[in-house]
Amino acid sequence: MNNIADIRKEYKQQILLEKDAKPNAIDQFDTWWQQAINSNIDEVNAMTLVTVNAQAKPTARIVLLKGFDENGFVFFSNYESNKAQNILQNPHVCLVFFWKELERQVRIEGIANTLSSQANDIYFNSRPTGSKIGAWASPQSTVIENRQILEENVAEYTQQFEAGNIPRPAHWGGYCVLPTLIEFWQGRPSRLHDRLQYTLLNNNEWQIARLAP
Repeated sequence: MNNIADIRKEYKQQILLEKDAKPNAIDQFDTWWQQAINSNIDEVNAMTLVTVNAQAKPTARIVLLKGFDENGFVFFSNYESNKAQNILQNPHVCLVFFWKELERQVRIEGIANTLSSQANDIYFNSRPTGSKIGAWASPQSTVIENRQILEENVAEYTQQFEAGNIPRPAHWGGYCVLPTLIEFWQGRPSRLHDRLQYTLLNNNEWQIARLAP
């Protein structure tokens, strides 16, 4: 087995210079997003979500991006989960994308706000039947005795909604993270990476600064 410290990769695919960067951070993200989509990256929308609770304890997990625009970055979850409780106590969150195929990372800091019931219903109704049942069957983040409990819940709700109309449970919905800072990281040789940080100013303009790697 190789020594862990000897595992390394030389990044050399692309560069990120100020002259090529979009003035607006969302536009820059869209440019990179389209390139990631065109690169056929597996689960390109997977992102790390970091939350912090009232005791300043951080927790991280992977969630899936379900949309983005000038208003922010959207994901969905159980409103009774650990992540939701953290957001209720402290709405400041961080999102991180790592697209290793492009040697790129995007880090987003912002405020998480719950979506409207209408927006939640629209997305929930677009989900596969199994995912809808799963939202009812799983008491997310709570301790359960065994897997059989989940399977029994699935069977119960499958029978309950066998007519086909599966409503959205009140405890399930989405968040939109309004970004205040977005950093674009492009891997470069010898660990001298390109890092452009966009900070949202009070006039809603983005200030761009280069960070040392």
